[in-house]
Amino acid sequence: MSTTRLLEDVPATVIPAGTPATLAAGEGVHIVQTLGGNVTVRTDHGLFRIAREHAAAIAGLDLDKLDRESGAGASSAGEFSEQAAWDALKGCFDPEIPVNIVDLGLIYDLDIEETGPGSRKVEVKMTLTAPGCGMGPVIAEDARQRVAALPGVTEAKVHIVWDPQWTPQMISPAGRKQLGIE
Repeated sequence: MSTTRLLEDVPATVIPAGTPATLAAGEGVHIVQTLGGNVTVRTDHGLFRIAREHAAAIAGLDLDKLDRESGAGASSAGEFSEQAAWDALKGCFDPEIPVNIVDLGLIYDLDIEETGPGSRKVEVKMTLTAPGCGMGPVIAEDARQRVAALPGVTEAKVHIVWDPQWTPQMISPAGRKQLGIE
């Protein structure tokens, strides 16, 4: 994408380790992807994920465009439906792969339980492309927050599971097209 600098110190997550880090003001970053409202950057020290709430620290980044492309706010508007839950999950991306976690084949189950009038509990079972991926908890929390923001959701949980093991054959036709592996 583009190369720029950081305007201030910014918290980030090391990819693929999933550990917290701080990128220093003035550091040069190359924007790798801006999907799901988060930004993946490459520096001389490796890959990092910068969460949306800290993206203003990236010089020249169009925050309005970032929000439009991520569908920010769309998940909490309207009425709840199973499709709305799937759409919320499609707003989540692996920071290294430019395909949402649904089309990547990482979502194994979506369970919706009515817990009262207009309230529900949503549980998601998801996997990762590799068992040792330290970004798993970060991706799972992003998914949980998106589902929790839906109208009437009073509880949202995302469980990381390993059975069955993920394989590239689980990528949807839309995901394959995005990756150029039709």
